[in-house]
This record gives sequence, structure tokens and C-alpha cells, in this order.
Amino acid sequence: MKKKTILVSLVTLITIGITSVNAQTPIYWGVKGEMNLSNFLLSDFDHLSSKMKAGPNLGGFMRVELHDNFAIQPELSFFYRNAKMEALSEDDTFKQWGMQLPVYALGQYRTYNGLFYGGMGPFVGLGFDANLDDLDIDLYKEVAGKTPMNRWDFGLGLLLGYEFNSGLQLNAGYQFGLVNQADELTALKNVINGSDDAKMRTQTVNVGIGYRF
Repeated sequence: MKKKTILVSLVTLITIGITSVNAQTPIYWGVKGEMNLSNFLLSDFDHLSSKMKAGPNLGGFMRVELHDNFAIQPELSFFYRNAKMEALSEDDTFKQWGMQLPVYALGQYRTYNGLFYGGMGPFVGLGFDANLDDLDIDLYKEVAGKTPMNRWDFGLGLLLGYEFNSGLQLNAGYQFGLVNQADELTALKNVINGSDDAKMRTQTVNVGIGYRF
């Protein structure tokens, strides 16, 4: 419920911000395609490590230029993530489909050929499907009334990029989750030697291109 409240609040803030923007304020739309490298930041898991693997992101964005040097940029992206999970001599692959809604506050600096931009902001994520491949565990299937893994995520992201006058963009970003994805992971904790205080938080590096219309 708390995660849903965060999502509703974030969407509401975006809506209020857009509707209150002056009619003279430039608003641009665009699309992005990225490669992500993702894994988990782990604590209190014995003999378990998580290594980054690659996957794709695809989505779009809206940029509201409040000033020549400042903009708000909400985005909506769909992702496929991989992470290699190593426990003692056993290896497995974590796979996940989902979506994210980040909102960045961006500083901007215009040049002759384009625009440098960079900033940070919160994101809300929702997983559609997640599993451990070799163990054949559906992490969103209810066990004793609870899903083994948290569908919802919330965290902070960084964005850095350059936009050419043609609208073509080069982007790089980093996101880390603040929500413990292993909060309800009792069954999986037993499989991979995790304590009751075990925590599993998302971490993602993104690089890619975009186009602003």
C-alpha cells in the first residue's frame, strides 16, 4: 500500500506541475533506447554475490523547460534486467520485466552545437515478472499468502547527457533502490543462506541514445 501511495503521489505531483506550467513554457517529447547493467546491493546474505548482466530499456520522456538552465523531465521506461547470482558453487540468473517512472530535475548548459544536461530525482518501479532461472522460482507467485519478492521499488536516479541541435541525445544514468526487495523473501533466504536481516536493493547503470522531437 505504501508503494502504491508513493506512485500515486509522484504521478499527482507531475500532473500538478504540468497543468500549472505557463503556456509559454516549452515542452518537448522524446524517445529513448538504452542498455542497462543491473545487479543487487546485498547485505547479510552468506556466500551470495550478485554480478551485473546486460539488458534493454525502451521508453519515452517529456521535458518541461522552466528556464534556459533548468528543466523537469519525467520519463516512462520498460526494462528487461539480468543479474548473475552466485551462492557457493551454484550459479543462477535473475530475470525481471518491469517499468519505471523517474522524474529528474535537470541543470542545463547550452553550447553552439547542442545542450549539456545533468541532474537527479526519484523513481518508482513496478515488476511484471521475475524469476530465478535454474531454481525455477517465480518470485511474484504467492507463497503462504505472500509474494517471495517485492514487486515495488522506489529510489533515486542520476542522469547525464548531451543533446545535439538535431535532437539526437547521448545519455548515461545510475539508479539505486531504497526498498528491500527481499523483505518477503523467506523461502528464498533459506535457499541462498540469508539471515532474517538480509537486504537486497536494486542497482542499475544505463547507457543509450534518445531523440527529442
